[in-house]
Amino acid sequence: MSRDFDPSGSVRSAAALNEQIRALWMRAGGSLSAQERSEYELLVVRWAEAIRGEIIEAA
Repeated sequence: MSRDFDPSGSVRSAAALNEQIRALWMRAGGSLSAQERSEYELLVVRWAEAIRGEIIEAA
């Protein structure tokens, strides 16, 4: 698991999560292992939740 991965479920901004996603892809060189794929999927779900939260706050 990467050092940036936070399994605790803490809330982070969409921008911070997006950076983690980009960093994961850069480290992986464009091809994710099974473990990296799991991390990626979780990050994308959390990113989507953060985006929704930011949209609700803005409204």
